Amino acid sequence: MEKWRAAMETMVELLRFYKGKTVFITGHSGFKGTWLCKILTMAGAKIFGYSLPLEDGGMKAFYDLSGIDSHITSCWNDTRDLKALSSFYNQADPDVVFHLSAQPLVLDSYTRPVYTYETNVMGTVHVMECVRRSHSDKPVSVLNVTTDKVYENKEWEWGYRENEPLDGYDPYSNSKSCSELVTHSYKRSFLSQTHIAVSTARAGNVIGGGDFADNRIIPDCIRAALQNKIIHVRNPYSTRPYQHVLEPLYAYLLIAAKQYEERQYADSYNVGPDDCDCVTTGELVGLFCKAWGNGLNWKTAAIVEQPHEAGLLKLDCSRLKNTFQWQPVWHVDEAVEKTVEWAKAYEHNENMAIVMEKQIQAFGNGNKG
Repeated sequence: MEKWRAAMETMVELLRFYKGKTVFITGHSGFKGTWLCKILTMAGAKIFGYSLPLEDGGMKAFYDLSGIDSHITSCWNDTRDLKALSSFYNQADPDVVFHLSAQPLVLDSYTRPVYTYETNVMGTVHVMECVRRSHSDKPVSVLNVTTDKVYENKEWEWGYRENEPLDGYDPYSNSKSCSELVTHSYKRSFLSQTHIAVSTARAGNVIGGGDFADNRIIPDCIRAALQNKIIHVRNPYSTRPYQHVLEPLYAYLLIAAKQYEERQYADSYNVGPDDCDCVTTGELVGLFCKAWGNGLNWKTAAIVEQPHEAGLLKLDCSRLKNTFQWQPVWHVDEAVEKTVEWAKAYEHNENMAIVMEKQIQAFGNGNKG
């Protein structure tokens, strides 16, 4: 209980820290990026967002629903364009940098491996190059957000620690492993003796309202539920560390704030749920069906030949918990319930900006309210 209270107090302190800070975010219009911008606008931060131009539907719908665009200075371009990225970065002159931009899907990485590596590796090089070239003499905190899939996955039953070998299998996972290595190299080669603090954060699978992506289990569930169809599950026995999207975002905010104040905290951190929230895909879908109601059900999809995907993956988050007294707020069942709450509000044409604000406030208060 004491750790929980400390975590709640830390969230309040975080919002105070970011008030008035200038924050540069790549991938600000994506799933995580939109939620992060929403939190930061509520905190009173000045946000500069850099993302690819949004196409109709998909994530554009979520970005528009969030109501954040009028509170943000945006540049719609590609992280592979160093000149454009550098110009916008210098205009922002940020206090804090969150690098979220990526090609984020495993299956897409098999069909577009070159684009995946260009975006996830060279995009990181370009962000770090902007940081390196910056002439600002003020403290800057940089966080590169990667994935739990960066590890050489041997399908162990215990969680991977930050000192385990990095060697993702598929092009997406491997490109994010490379992104980690790029970050470490820039940190050691150019930034170790500067006022710039750099960390990486390796998060597990996230769920939450507003994810309209293809080939993700919860968005697929929502689409099926809205059409009153049976959910088809591709890999019901694969085990993943599922968490609500607000869980890693608060961890990112915490890491960036702490290392801004004390560079000794700059490191690599796993960000995941407790062991009890590492569930199979089938169990996750079962929780979704229960939360949705209306007799919603699921079945295993017909077996078809498909690219390799890991069957078991867990994280050991002891470093994050021990360093910052960080604790997850919502267990997986609560995360699913909040996702369903968002989707049903969307179905009934509610004001989704307000729905997001209420969920952020409930999370910050450590309750389901």
